[in-house]
Amino acid sequence: MGACLAFMMRMAWRNCRMLLVLAALYIALTVSTSMAQLFIAPVVLDRVETHAPLSALLYAIGGFSLALLLLQAATGYVKQNMFHTRFEVRSAIICEINRKAFATSYPNTHDAAVLRMLDDALEHCSDNSRPAEHIWLTLGELMIAVLGFALYMAVLSGLSLPVILIVCLTAALSVMAGRRVQAWDVRHEEERSAINKLTYYIAAKAEDRKAAKDIRIFGLGPWLQDIHRAACGTAEALIARRERLYAMTCAADALLLVARNAVAYAYLIHLMLQRGLPASQFVLYFTAFTGFSQWVTQIMNQGLELRRECIGISRILQYIRLPESFRFEGGVPVPEADGYELRMENVTFRYPGADRNIIKNMNLTLHPGEKVAIVGLNGAGKTTLVRLLCGFYDPTAGRVLLNGQDIRTFNRQEYYALISAVFQEVSQLDLTMAEQVAQRIEGIDMDRVRTCIEKAGLTSCVQKLPQGLDTHIGKQVYLDGVELSGGEMQRLMLARALYKDGAILMLDEPTAALDPLAEHDIYMKYSEMTAGRTSVFISHRLASTRFCDRILFLKDGVIAEEGTHEQLIARGGEYAKLFDVQAHYYREGGNGHEQQ
Repeated sequence: MGACLAFMMRMAWRNCRMLLVLAALYIALTVSTSMAQLFIAPVVLDRVETHAPLSALLYAIGGFSLALLLLQAATGYVKQNMFHTRFEVRSAIICEINRKAFATSYPNTHDAAVLRMLDDALEHCSDNSRPAEHIWLTLGELMIAVLGFALYMAVLSGLSLPVILIVCLTAALSVMAGRRVQAWDVRHEEERSAINKLTYYIAAKAEDRKAAKDIRIFGLGPWLQDIHRAACGTAEALIARRERLYAMTCAADALLLVARNAVAYAYLIHLMLQRGLPASQFVLYFTAFTGFSQWVTQIMNQGLELRRECIGISRILQYIRLPESFRFEGGVPVPEADGYELRMENVTFRYPGADRNIIKNMNLTLHPGEKVAIVGLNGAGKTTLVRLLCGFYDPTAGRVLLNGQDIRTFNRQEYYALISAVFQEVSQLDLTMAEQVAQRIEGIDMDRVRTCIEKAGLTSCVQKLPQGLDTHIGKQVYLDGVELSGGEMQRLMLARALYKDGAILMLDEPTAALDPLAEHDIYMKYSEMTAGRTSVFISHRLASTRFCDRILFLKDGVIAEEGTHEQLIARGGEYAKLFDVQAHYYREGGNGHEQQ
């Protein structure tokens, strides 16, 4: 618990110190208001009992009323401003989580356990009732209860200790009864979270424009509704079980309250009859007894709530402080060179949790400025090979070297800076066309953007856009956004890679969404795009490989054949056979599409 509270204090100190000031003021004002409410009736009644002048009575009433008015106004003002400061700290925590998610080692982005940790961390920041923000209210109420307990204890200190202990005992029993509900909530937290995630997922899919065609063509609407209805039914059943337990707890609490008040009434009436306790003192002590038991209850309840919320904060800390498998600080400087050689030494790789090796004892050297094509059937290990060269995964065995230096010794972000890439999965943010290419908002070199767009064959597309390079791409953020076709989006990704101008170029199926003519146009410009760069090009279409200096044919995680296009065709091996099968579909009389 201490680590969680220390973390929250640091976040507040770094991002919004005013929260700490307002929290202290709120505690002081609330306790002061409670004390004023405790004494107003006894003081006024005392003036009446002692036959004080009317002016003294009016002064007492007016003074307390004015004090309560000012205290309550100040409390409301501080509480309202605390809302914004708490939100600011919660936003800073969300930024910390997002920074971790953006920068974490690539294997973590596919690790189910890490993804669950991320979901848990974000859920505990999801709204102002969740621990990342609500913990400030809990801390405040706990401190108020502790101070109130101490002050009320001072008021009651002259009374019977057994009566005070009985009041404390009934309050403690009431809290223990309430603790059953909290314990039930903790036990069913994961179940409730799973139900919420399912309902949110189904609702999001129903609104997803990408899924709209599938929902209509395959009639998925009723199916999605059935799933959503079933999830809601499960949620209602869970809530019903909780409410039954809550009703029983409330009944027990009511009985304990009656017992507590009965004891206080009986004791104070005894003091009035036996010792002549004034009515003003009777009101003061009875109000103090009631408030005292409430402080005890609040201390225990808020203590339990703080413990529960600290568990939530610990989930956030667990993700933020997740150890990284890659080096992101320090390390050997990435060498500056006119060209870069990539070499794999006895590399074997198996995905975490998999039962077989994808890459098997591979040795490969990519020379500076060399254009290498990687081909093979699905599952041969082509994309995995590129991921290893890009540094997204470390080999299970062996090494990946950059100019003779193991890439694990580098700051991985600095290593990534050397690489421009186009991957099979398209990654798009809703930005303008120019911002999409440059991947930044400020400091864009527009001439360079136009050059990259021209090299990627996207000029005619840009000319048709309503605002040219200033047109927004995507409709999720901007109402005037434009959606590109699959082929146009793939060209955009290529232009983005060219703008980065990395010394190493990785192209994983960069023309998969292009028609044959567009693909041929890209091939014609391939030499220009890769000039001076070490480049790796993955393709299922073997016709594209003739533009490369060397071709690697992968099979079952090993390099089965290697050479130029002409050499491999002349050898008559598996590459030649696969090329012949694909070429059949382009020859006159072919009866199908290109085989993938």
